[in-house]
Amino acid sequence: MKHGKKYREAFEKVDVDKIYGIQEGVDLVKAMSFVKFDETVEVSVNLNIKKSQSIRDTFVLPHQFAAEKRVLVFAKGEKAKEAEEAGAAFVGAEDLVEKIKGGWLDFDICVATPDMMREVGKLGPVLGRRGLMPNPKTRTVTMDVKGAVAELKLGRIEFRADKTGVVHLAVGKVSMQSDHVKANIDTFLGELSKKRPSDVKGDFIKSASLSSTMGPGLKLQIQE
Repeated sequence: MKHGKKYREAFEKVDVDKIYGIQEGVDLVKAMSFVKFDETVEVSVNLNIKKSQSIRDTFVLPHQFAAEKRVLVFAKGEKAKEAEEAGAAFVGAEDLVEKIKGGWLDFDICVATPDMMREVGKLGPVLGRRGLMPNPKTRTVTMDVKGAVAELKLGRIEFRADKTGVVHLAVGKVSMQSDHVKANIDTFLGELSKKRPSDVKGDFIKSASLSSTMGPGLKLQIQE
């Protein structure tokens, strides 16, 4: 793959044999940005896990950088009232199920109470393809509707290892203060380390890299 002149100039600033500390890496990624839009800063972590092991969780970054999410809640009665009071953008039951069946998808994330999952499950082909299906593992199927909506509006995000054992996560924007991006990375790595399987031998995190949307990547020094 051939890269443009500005990318090659940015890549020349990277020491490919060096493993950068997180703060130094963030500073360099920001300095290498050469495009006109505000790039996203991304971390990729290669884990030492078996194919059968699932690494997945949700957490809130200390420094937000994305627009507030439009939260849809499937609930009835008192739980529906809780969702409205917590600031959910859309609250409903069978009416919302039918609306989504009709093609409406003007929301970013779904929460459902357990009693609604029989109806919500009918939306599997629609929500599943888009990664929007409520799931107990991501705490989007819950009776704590108020808490879930509050966290999601604050920017609760999910990380998940893919089939090759790699976790990709957006941790900030190039325009953010370096120490804020670093704090987000530290928080993410701390949460990721908590998911270490008990039978892992050696390092859980094999390697990590940092990059911006359009810029070259660099290796990160990670201490578990």
